[in-house]
Amino acid sequence: MLLKKRNPLVGILMGSDSDLPIMTEAARTLQQLGIAFELEIASAHRSPARAAQYARTAAKRGLKVIIVAAGGAFHLGGAIASETTLPVLAVPLPNSPLGGLDSLLSAVQMPSGVPVGVMGLGKAGAVNAAILAAQILATSDSTLSRKLSEHKQKMAQEVAAKSARLKKEFHL
Repeated sequence: MLLKKRNPLVGILMGSDSDLPIMTEAARTLQQLGIAFELEIASAHRSPARAAQYARTAAKRGLKVIIVAAGGAFHLGGAIASETTLPVLAVPLPNSPLGGLDSLLSAVQMPSGVPVGVMGLGKAGAVNAAILAAQILATSDSTLSRKLSEHKQKMAQEVAAKSARLKKEFHL
């Protein structure tokens, strides 16, 4: 089970609890890197005041980055970005009849002055949002910077191990 840590630095905001299966990947990635986070649900359409309040109070609560996940029209990312100066990272979700293309296109069309960093669709986007949030935090945290370097080294080692297994399997 995911636990909310004290003094979160990253907020993970979802438009619905149906987004949690994908956004669990972001939460797990942050946990692996030792980054405190919080999880919240607020909808740009069904609870706009709640969403605005979340964004307006995020910096005062100690957040440094907000990861926003939504499907469909993806208004949540822009609504949050319009209410805060914190970096907002969007994870478009493939939970609409259009398979997420609508979410992706909506997320990348923010008006000038309301930036939202857009990740790829789904689980890969959730993981990348967590890693990008960590990279933003690591600009002022040498311990986290070291953890990210170790993470990249581990990925490279895993690729090399997979290649070696493949070569062994095919006697190359």
